[in-house]
Amino acid sequence: MERDHNIDSESAGQKGIRPAYEKPQIQNSKATVRLPMLLGITMAGGMLIGATFFGGAKSLNNIGRGIAKYREILQLIENNYVDTVNTDDLVDYSIEKMLQKLDPHTAYMNPQDAVAARSQLEGGFDGIGVEFNIYKDTVYVVTPMSGGPSEMAGILSGDKIIKVDDTPLVGGKIENTMVFKALRGKKGTPVRMTILRKGEKEPKVFTVTRDRIPTYSVDAAYMVDAKTGYIKVNRFSETTYDEFKTALASLKAKGMTQLLMDLRNNPGGYMDRATSIADEFISGDKMLVYTDGKDNRYDRQTHARIVGQFEEGPLVVLVDEGSASASEIVAGALQDHDRALIAGRRSFGKGLVQMPIQLSDGSELRLTISRYYTPSGRSIQKPYIMGQEGDYEKDLEQRSKRGEYYIADSIKNNPKLKFKTDAGRVVYGGGGITPDYFIPRDSSWQTPYLIKLYGKNIIREFAMEYTNDNRAKLEKMSFADFDRTVTISDEQMSRLVKAATADGIKFNEKEYNRSQNYIRTQIKALVARSIFQKKNKGGQNNEFFQVVGESDDTYQKALKLFDRAGKLESGTYTYNAPERK
Repeated sequence: MERDHNIDSESAGQKGIRPAYEKPQIQNSKATVRLPMLLGITMAGGMLIGATFFGGAKSLNNIGRGIAKYREILQLIENNYVDTVNTDDLVDYSIEKMLQKLDPHTAYMNPQDAVAARSQLEGGFDGIGVEFNIYKDTVYVVTPMSGGPSEMAGILSGDKIIKVDDTPLVGGKIENTMVFKALRGKKGTPVRMTILRKGEKEPKVFTVTRDRIPTYSVDAAYMVDAKTGYIKVNRFSETTYDEFKTALASLKAKGMTQLLMDLRNNPGGYMDRATSIADEFISGDKMLVYTDGKDNRYDRQTHARIVGQFEEGPLVVLVDEGSASASEIVAGALQDHDRALIAGRRSFGKGLVQMPIQLSDGSELRLTISRYYTPSGRSIQKPYIMGQEGDYEKDLEQRSKRGEYYIADSIKNNPKLKFKTDAGRVVYGGGGITPDYFIPRDSSWQTPYLIKLYGKNIIREFAMEYTNDNRAKLEKMSFADFDRTVTISDEQMSRLVKAATADGIKFNEKEYNRSQNYIRTQIKALVARSIFQKKNKGGQNNEFFQVVGESDDTYQKALKLFDRAGKLESGTYTYNAPERK
């Protein structure tokens, strides 16, 4: 699939792109804070939009005077303003400014951004089926999708794409949008790709016929040991529940009796996919979530309704400050019913429900229509002041300054918003899901030197070269043999440092020593992904996450919590959130 890994995960307008590595999280950018805003399509199934939605004729009459004034001003600008202006741009700008007076999650998107945002939650797109990477204004093929159009046409990992049809992709500033526009297109249409392959002097031309390229939301599903399963869900899209059911059934068939579900950095998505997954763990007809709006048009209660595949057995769920919206619905339902031990750090805190309304020109309004509440009655929405979006966006930065990512006592819950789980444990509303067991962020390996390596894409490029140089040998290995025998040697690390230095990154020995084990792990994980991903079903990156897990402090601590999760299930675990490390 057409993805560029030199960008942040799931940020606005980036078409559902995810990095194939765990990029170091030094600070929280504005784009990071907006993730739940763009993925907050929590009212699934579509709704009829018409006079009833807008409140009928009376409401239309009430706003008629404002519409007339707005139209009059636009007409005066168009006819009389001294310079030529684009009134469409003025309209978009005025709508955006108007919505800033509302809550932080009501949003307007122009047609291009709306398509990009929707694609994050769709089950696929039409394209040529490659992962690409932009490095030094050159587009490289990271890997062709197994069985996809590019692989069938003969495109290989490491190929340089220098031209697509008549569009050159070399020289000047190459950006993601330019590459996406060139590679994506209607299913069945041909595209001519001019490729320069390593070791060859003359470029080759390949004709690739675009096809439907599936996207996946279950990143990994594997057995950690003989009884422990692990599933990582990156968002709640159209296909998430089906992917999850398949993954859960597969692990149960392999003997799984306890599960670690990873919702870290999952910004949300469709509400009904989230409640369906929660239903796989919660028995009877217990409530999973309810919504409450201005009136009863959007009030809704969702209850468990099926006999789930894993209603018994220790369950640990990982969340962090990047877990939002639908992720919080799952974690909140499981916590309120004492079904899962929630571990990690306090989640984002998005408890507002948006309805997507497509406008006549293809643009989209995402209008907040209700709040959602966990079964105990908690609103997860963190505090905000109408019209002060800037302060809201700084919340994650303020958490960092308070030390909340490292010290459990820094989590400041509102004592007036106490609620109780089924078993009587105290939980809090008004600011995300506070975990039952706090695990601090491990930042010991994060250094400015590492950030510079990522900025220049040194780690990704080194891993790709290592893979291509050793592919014949590595593809003969089982993953167990790979994991046991493949190490990134000191000599190879020295080569990486030299490459970085040649690219203008000044060597810092102290910072390098702090980051080098992390770098080794990331290289090995990326190599594993390139070699083994095509053998996995459903787009999973099991081997990548298995390698990364070896040095993932939060993951390793979570694997030691199943005794507590078992006590929670049996009713003998009564510690109120959050238990300290």
